[in-house]
Amino acid sequence: MKNRNEKNIGSKLKIIPLGGLEQIGMNITAFQYEDCIVVVDCGLSFPDDDMLGIDLVIPDITYLLENADKVKGFVITHGHEDHIGALPYILKQLNVPVYATRLTMGLIENKLKEHNLTNQIKTKVVKFGQSINLGCMRVEFIKTNHSIVDAAALAIYSPAGVVVHTGDFKVDYTPVFGDAIDLQRFAELGKKGVLALMCDSTNAERPGFTQSEKTLGHIFDTIFAEHKNTRIIIATFASNVDRVQQIINSAYKYDRKVVLEGRSMVNVIETASNLGCLDIPDNTLIPIEQLKNYPDEKTVIITTGSQGESMAALSRMAGNIHKKISINPNDTIIFSSNPIPGNEKAVTKVINELSRKGAEVIFQDAHVSGHACQEEIKLIYSLVKPQYAIPVHGEYKHLKAQEKLATELGMDKENIFILSSGEVLELDERSAAVTGKVPVGDILVDGLGVGDVGNIVLRDRQHLAEDGIMIVVLALDDSGLVSGPDIVSRGFVYVRESDELMEEARELLYDTVENCLDRGISDWGKIKSSIKDSLGDYVWKKTKRRPMILPIILEV
Repeated sequence: MKNRNEKNIGSKLKIIPLGGLEQIGMNITAFQYEDCIVVVDCGLSFPDDDMLGIDLVIPDITYLLENADKVKGFVITHGHEDHIGALPYILKQLNVPVYATRLTMGLIENKLKEHNLTNQIKTKVVKFGQSINLGCMRVEFIKTNHSIVDAAALAIYSPAGVVVHTGDFKVDYTPVFGDAIDLQRFAELGKKGVLALMCDSTNAERPGFTQSEKTLGHIFDTIFAEHKNTRIIIATFASNVDRVQQIINSAYKYDRKVVLEGRSMVNVIETASNLGCLDIPDNTLIPIEQLKNYPDEKTVIITTGSQGESMAALSRMAGNIHKKISINPNDTIIFSSNPIPGNEKAVTKVINELSRKGAEVIFQDAHVSGHACQEEIKLIYSLVKPQYAIPVHGEYKHLKAQEKLATELGMDKENIFILSSGEVLELDERSAAVTGKVPVGDILVDGLGVGDVGNIVLRDRQHLAEDGIMIVVLALDDSGLVSGPDIVSRGFVYVRESDELMEEARELLYDTVENCLDRGISDWGKIKSSIKDSLGDYVWKKTKRRPMILPIILEV
């Protein structure tokens, strides 16, 4: 043992989460040993309600850019947006190779194609059990199960010790496609000695085991058998290829044609099908244009929109704005997902709209989670026997729940680290401690602009959304006020019904400007400030609102 310790004197392994802790989404973690950095995952998150107009949120990689010459590559666990979504944006700034399993890489390459990066980025498909050497580190891909095919856990071998990162996982002994999780490999690693375990915490509060994806096959069969005379519409996550496979199996069994609807659904299923991750019987899939050639009871529509997203296919159907599918009372609609925390309101709204159209809506029992519950988390801890534990992938309460499980299994609380994004954990066999912080944050993507909308712009958008805007226009020349002040407002009051208010405001501004000029103030900045102050006070007194005030002075 002593020799091993002597070998490690000097350097420790740094684990630096740059996103993904305190939230579900935007997963990205840097592993650094001396001058070698390996990055695991590169995900996005979706904007909060107060991020007006923002499309996506990606991580701030200032630390990686400052150390660009040390970054050896991105290693990706699986193909969900919260793990791959930011790659095209980040690779434009940091051109390093990307390593992933088959379907994960298929989905990444779709993104690179959309962003015209296909020929610029080096990508390598890795098989389970294979290792890749990145500088002084080696990364091994281990088979796991999740709600998307080809999910991997990673064993990261550094000179300071081995870190096992589970990725998003569950233990499924009877997966729909491919092999069960490679528990044997986790046990072998545990026998050799694991420095730290970074384990998925999403379901750490839920007791028991997560059900196998395969259990849904029987449920779909039962639903199809009980609804032989209706059209069936099933909403699920586009990325859940196994779920789509089981729906197609039931449709084939009951002699129904299948339509895929929703851009992301079509893209993912096409990619999975081309890579051999899906088995679709001949003549089962039909294009949406052919729906009208078949009676309702002979069709199934698999669609996006299970989270109530306003622009997804199911929401458009519910709101009567879908060009090709309208909901009728002869429809049975199945939500094959649970609302992600925060989406409950949107999902309920869509369910109500569909029910109002007379359709039958089923939203119970047609979903199983892709994440490990408590017993599976305990199983992984028992096999891996880590020296340190770093719960990942979850909000703070989920990370705390995993900490509790680890202590129940006999781990010392001092050896469990609940990190915040940006904290640097330095560890080796002798000790582990948080030693510093690196810059982290949200970079907002709005249309084609990446990072050009910051807190100040968002604050302005909120201000405009809450109280509106008043624009004051006036023209000055050497002799004084030539025209105006005129007031234009939007989103503040309905002008036609507020003539008196506007007229008084105009008179007040006229006096304010004249007063400034009489006092010999010719600095436009000071005149604008006076306009803002006097109009702001007046409007607040009269309406208790604070619109944005924008004075514009023209020189004649």
